[in-house]
Amino acid sequence: MKRSLGGTGFNSRSTPVASSRMADAVAATLAVGALSLCVIVTLTMLSIKISMAMPIPA
Repeated sequence: MKRSLGGTGFNSRSTPVASSRMADAVAATLAVGALSLCVIVTLTMLSIKISMAMPIPA
């Protein structure tokens, strides 16, 4: 990644500092992370429902 030379602050013209491959890799990583989090939450909810449906052994 390269930094743009020039003005500082919000007045300077914005230039991309990362390649498109890097941006695609970050987007894919975030998508996989979100999907895995959804799967974990779903499995947790199902296991809680199953455990609540079981009778308590005396």
